[in-house]
Formats: sequence, C-alpha cells, structure tokens
Amino acid sequence: MKLTSPSQVAALLQEHGLQPNSLLGQNFLIDANIRDIIIAAADPQPEDVVLEVGPGLGVLTERLVGLARRVIAVEKDRGLYDYLCREYTGHPSLALVRGDAMDLDVAFFEREGVTALVSNLPYSVGSRILMNVFALPHPPKHITVTVQLEVGERLAAAPGDEERGLMGVWAQRVYDVETVKIISPSCFYPRPKIKSAVVRMTRLPEPRILEGDRPMFARLTKEAFAFRRKQMATILTKVAARFCVTPEQAVSVLFQMGLDSRIRPEMLTVNQWQTLADGIRASRRDAQDEAV
Repeated sequence: MKLTSPSQVAALLQEHGLQPNSLLGQNFLIDANIRDIIIAAADPQPEDVVLEVGPGLGVLTERLVGLARRVIAVEKDRGLYDYLCREYTGHPSLALVRGDAMDLDVAFFEREGVTALVSNLPYSVGSRILMNVFALPHPPKHITVTVQLEVGERLAAAPGDEERGLMGVWAQRVYDVETVKIISPSCFYPRPKIKSAVVRMTRLPEPRILEGDRPMFARLTKEAFAFRRKQMATILTKVAARFCVTPEQAVSVLFQMGLDSRIRPEMLTVNQWQTLADGIRASRRDAQDEAV
C-alpha cells in the first residue's frame, strides 16, 4: 500500500471502515516529496528516541522506524491505533500508544528518554502540544513538525513581527527555529483550507534564560501576552499585584532597562523578557527584605 497515493489512501480508509476525523484535526500527508523533506529535516539518528504524535496511517512512521533506535507513536483515534497495531505487529523499534498527546507529562518524557519530536501534528491541538513541550524542564533536542502555516509563522517570528506572540517567545527561549518548507493543501487528504509548514527546531546548547528563572519567565510572558495589544507600562500596572510588587516597582524595572513605556509585548527579545522577569523578582525580594 502506497501511503502517498491519494486514491490508495482513500481506498485503505474505506477498506478498514475509517474516515478522517475533523474534530481531531486529521489530514493525512499524501505527498512523497514532502514526507522526504520532513525526514531529511528531522535527520533521526540511530541513537534517537523519537516521539511521533498522530501517526495516522504511518506515512512518517514507516520511515522513522528504520532510522531511529526507538519510535513512540501516540495515536488517539481507536480505529487508526488498531490499524497500526495490525500493520506493525512485532516491530522491534516501535512502541504504539493509544492516548491523547495532551496528557503526556514530564514523567513520560524523562522515563522514555525522548530526544526528538517528529510529527505531522493534528491541526486541532498542535499548538497546545508544542507549548507543553516548550514548558518541559528538559525538552527534546530536536523538533520537526508539520503545522498550520500561521502557527509556523508564530514560532519563527522575530521581535517586532506582527506574528510575534507567546508561542514564539517560549519556543525561542530554548530553540533555534527555522521554517523548512511551506506546504500546499493538495499535499493532504482530505485537503485542508489552509497552507501548512514544516518547521525545524534545534535546541540551543544553553537556554537563552537561566533554568532557575523559568517559572517567572513563563508566568510573566503568559500574563503580558494576554494583553498583547496594550503597552507594557499599562500591562505591568495591571499584573503587578500578581507578582507581589507595586505597579510603580514593576514599571520602574522597565525604565531601568531603558525601554519606552509604550513598547508592546511583541517588541521584546527573549533576553529582555529574562531581564524584566529578573528585575520584577528582585523588586519583590527587596520589598520582602524591607518588610522584615
């Protein structure tokens, strides 16, 4: 069975009583060239433990199992999971898991030793899965995924770009992000209404923010981007109490950094977010010392 042939994929689904589930964001990749581009970008090594989310009919899986030491494929759809179990019975390097990738936690990644994420991510939950991965203490060394073009643009957006948001800041804290290929809707079955993109992320030798600062960085950026259209001084005034500092203390950190009070969240670099988080934390500590 050729999983990159639209007619054969349609026949295969019908034969097994399966149909794409729009609620799960299922759009099967049916282009051999794009499949090869994804595999080449991921470049799985013999020592890698690869997590594949939403393997579908196995168009990436069949290549990954011949390259990586181990592939863990997590499929939520019961029918597709059963199909994969039949197709890959006894395959030594593949572990099939029926479940929701949204439930994968820190313990799973640490226990399984996942070094790479390679997936044609479901449209419905792709962004949330990536955000969960970015929040891990030790995320995979490599991520190569197919996502909606809009998501790909947000992941790679530089400071000042209109698409810059929480996702891009969190991704770029840990990864170098590169858009490898923009994909036409015709490369999927059923054909989506939007374009997609192959995005490759390579983990930095050291995160752009110190590990001990990660919780404050995460909280501050999440709070700030909830008001992304507002100016930073206004945002800090609104959220200061949540960080146990006064509005004046929070805004003062912004001035100390030499930043205009009118600057908006999408303008800040990752390093500036780190400095801002550090400054607010220091202001809170100073206030606590004064109280003592």
